[in-house]
Amino acid sequence: MARSSGKRGFTAIDNDEHRRTASEGGKASGGNFAHDPQRAIEVGKQRAATRSREQKARGSRNSHDEQ
Repeated sequence: MARSSGKRGFTAIDNDEHRRTASEGGKASGGNFAHDPQRAIEVGKQRAATRSREQKARGSRNSHDEQ
């Protein structure tokens, strides 16, 4: 692992190792719904409910609406 003297931590890792480390983290987090479609449905419903509450809180205005 090549490290420069000015960088520390995750920024000091070369691109290939950075990519491998990020991939391992993604696999460990269980963020992929490919093997658990029921979980994907549940999370989708939760996100839709959150968006609905957020829209009500801002009066149904979107970020692209004129102010």
